Amino acid sequence: MKKILIVEDDRFIQNALGELLRVSGYEVFQAYDGAEGITEFRKREIDLILLDIMMPEKDGYDVCKEVRAVSLVPIIILTALDEEEAEIKCFDLKADDYIVKPFSVRVVLKRIEAVLRRMSVGNSEDEESCLKNENVKLDIASRVAFVDGKEVYLTRTEFDIVKYLMENMGKVCTRYELIIGDKGDDFSTGEREVNFHIMNLRKKGLTCIQTVRGIGYKIEK
Repeated sequence: MKKILIVEDDRFIQNALGELLRVSGYEVFQAYDGAEGITEFRKREIDLILLDIMMPEKDGYDVCKEVRAVSLVPIIILTALDEEEAEIKCFDLKADDYIVKPFSVRVVLKRIEAVLRRMSVGNSEDEESCLKNENVKLDIASRVAFVDGKEVYLTRTEFDIVKYLMENMGKVCTRYELIIGDKGDDFSTGEREVNFHIMNLRKKGLTCIQTVRGIGYKIEK
C-alpha cells in the first residue's frame, strides 16, 4: 500500500483529500504545518507528498528543499498561489507537479496516479543501467551516483573505481585491478592514489567499501 503524506494547514482540504485517498487504497499521514511535515516525513517511508506552500512554522518551499536534500520522493504542490514565479520556484526546487486551488479532489487523485505511474515506469527502465548496493546507487548511463537517495558528485576516477567494485561485488579487488579497471594500461592512477580515492569515497558516504589488508578492497553483496 502506497503511503502519502499531506502537508496542509487547511483542515477542510486535509479531511477531503485524506478521506478520498484512504477510500482509494492509500495509507495517509497528515501534517498541519511545515515543521510537522518534516517530522512525519523523517519518521516514515513515504511514497508521495502533497504539499501546500503558505503554512506556519515552515513554508512549502523550505519543506521541499529539506526533503530534496535527502530524497527523490515525488512532491505535488497544492497552493492558492496562481503565479508564474511561484510555480517556477517550485519546479526549480524539483517538485514533480503543481496544482492551483481551488481544485477537484478527483483531479488531484488522477495527478497522484500519474506521478506514481511515471516513477514506476522510470525505475523499471533505469533498472538495467543501474548498480545498487545498500545505500549506494550508480546510474551507469548518466554516470551519476546517489547515496541515501541524494546525488553525490564523484570524479571520473572515483566513479570508475566504485563501478568496478560494484560489478565485482563480493570479490576482493586488488589495487592493481582498480588501477587498470576496464581501461587497459592507459589508466595510470598509482596505488597510493587508489588509497586516496577510496578515502574520499568514504567521506562522501560510500562506507560500504571495505579494506582487505595487504590485498585491496571489496564491496559485499
